[in-house]
Amino acid sequence: MILLAGAPGSALAQPVYPTPDPDAFYAAPADIADHKPGDVLATRPMPAKTEFPDTDITMIKFRSTDSEGHPIAATTTVLSPKNRKADAPLLSLQQIINGLGAQCAVSRVLYTSDPNLMMREMVGWNVLLQRGWSVALPDHLGPRSAYGAAKLGGQITLDGIRAAQHVPDLRVANSPIAMTGYSGGGMATAWAAALAATYAPELRIAGAAMGGVPMNLVSMLETMGYGAHPAFGLAMAAGIGLEREYPDRFPLSEQLNARGLAIRDKLANSCTNDILAAGAGQGAVDVAKTTIMSTDPVARGVVEENSLQLFDGIPNMPVFEWHSPIDGLVPVDAIKAVDQRYCAAGVKLKTAEEPVPDHLTAAVLGLPEALTWLDARLRGESAPSNC
Repeated sequence: MILLAGAPGSALAQPVYPTPDPDAFYAAPADIADHKPGDVLATRPMPAKTEFPDTDITMIKFRSTDSEGHPIAATTTVLSPKNRKADAPLLSLQQIINGLGAQCAVSRVLYTSDPNLMMREMVGWNVLLQRGWSVALPDHLGPRSAYGAAKLGGQITLDGIRAAQHVPDLRVANSPIAMTGYSGGGMATAWAAALAATYAPELRIAGAAMGGVPMNLVSMLETMGYGAHPAFGLAMAAGIGLEREYPDRFPLSEQLNARGLAIRDKLANSCTNDILAAGAGQGAVDVAKTTIMSTDPVARGVVEENSLQLFDGIPNMPVFEWHSPIDGLVPVDAIKAVDQRYCAAGVKLKTAEEPVPDHLTAAVLGLPEALTWLDARLRGESAPSNC
């Protein structure tokens, strides 16, 4: 679906953007361009949650950068133990966000009463808080809810860490830092690790643990093909998100037929379950004017630019990477190719495999080892490697 964006079309259709969040806190200030990436634009204390006893919750708005290099306002929510010690560890946790609407952002879902959106796993974060860690939860899809814009997620993640360090009350200015995430959250984590040396070279990150990462969007979408696919809604959502970030280079909407435009409009503010439902039983042949795979280098280049396998950046930190060798959603060859490149470049890389076909089950099975690995990095232990 994404790769059809460069195919010839006649009708002009504009990108569909999410309804702006009604909370003015999320809006970019008029002087956004005068700020540096990671600069704090505003902070506010958030209501306590019974799920996190003895925890302060702080929301930070900061300056970041979009996919085309323009300044944007982004947000992160930091959970901090009330009795936190100065310079105790800070973990940036990139949650899975399969969404195109403002209500899908982690900062919103954290307080939602909608059972369709609740993060039931969040009580598990108390394991981290009880260790004295602060946990940063960036809204890594950015202000346009640009699902699929993987590089953007990496930049927002790094700027969110910068911003947290700049808030005195959080007491993390000199904290050891680590990052983690799985699937879409793993993609933001993996891009942050690969970009850190050039985008945020001043950050000293002790390690990044990432799992189930879609390392190559091109091969992932080519594997899905043109026919009906259970995850087609997510592929369509990724196309919409990329069009939001690259409207001049990625005119997806121009290639959709009437059914495709109707589904696009239905998805414009949707989150995971509604996205999957809208795409159920559908495929590219059902929503596009043509099934000819585009060879247009401009549109294809957008997808390639968001495929980590095709990016030459090397993490300047130890990495723990886990996945299922029989993952039914994410191409494993791309993961292995990135791992091999990192090993060849001298990255201290530890990999682990969880041989289950279900993508999300592998997340749960690999989490204990990932947490043990993160704890060792934050305590300053030398990182192992099984390259």
